[in-house]
Amino acid sequence: MKKRFISLISLFFIIILACCLNDNTIPEKNREVIYQFSTIESLLEGVYDGNLTFGELKNHGDYGLGTIDSLDGEMIQVEGNFYQIKVDGIAYPVFDDQKTPFAVVSFFDLDKSFVAEGELDYKELTELIDSNIPTKNIYYIIKVHGNFEYVKTRSVPSQSKPYPPLSKAVENQRIFELNNVNGTLIGFRIPENIGEINVPGYHFHFITDDKKTGGHVLDLLIKNQIVEIDYTSDLFLDSPDNLDFLMYDSGKDRSEELDTVEKGK
Repeated sequence: MKKRFISLISLFFIIILACCLNDNTIPEKNREVIYQFSTIESLLEGVYDGNLTFGELKNHGDYGLGTIDSLDGEMIQVEGNFYQIKVDGIAYPVFDDQKTPFAVVSFFDLDKSFVAEGELDYKELTELIDSNIPTKNIYYIIKVHGNFEYVKTRSVPSQSKPYPPLSKAVENQRIFELNNVNGTLIGFRIPENIGEINVPGYHFHFITDDKKTGGHVLDLLIKNQIVEIDYTSDLFLDSPDNLDFLMYDSGKDRSEELDTVEKGK
């Protein structure tokens, strides 16, 4: 009887364990983590081979940005769905088996919202956000949805090996200017003390509501829009296991390159 009782207890714990392993619910604590795959420094160096599938990436967030294997355009994630804005300016759905060399995603949970009153450009918007956050030493996910009077975006063409550094790749970028469009702006504010892991300050991507176009944001003009912010204190950095990432020179000063790449100069 005693052995039978022990066996029933064992069976009970096996069933509980199986249920836990099959539960795809993201634990609540993991929603407050920004998940980043690879580093901006390696991307600047030309490490463009995709090493993580989007099927895996979507387990870590429902909003985010990044790029696609071989630097083939700009990626934005909205409401759990990934889109690839190629150099033709068209937004394409991203499939689970496609891969990324660099991405930043998180689960968006609203902590604060405010109205950006009046007409604001990119610089004015970021300054306003800075004045509405409690500290500059944590991470923020920023979302703006609505009508945009003007959005200037870019995308870059797919690269071939041997890959050039990112500052060279963006020399062939295509610029798109959108006027009076409805869409979603997704971005991150990264602390200055992050070093070469990510882009210090602001980084935004955009996609129109009809999911037809968008890209990396260079400038914008909004008027009386609601800005939504998610405060996030933790960052999880996942490193690629490919040889290019393991062997690139991480000792260079890339501040000038980063400024060129982000601002499109």
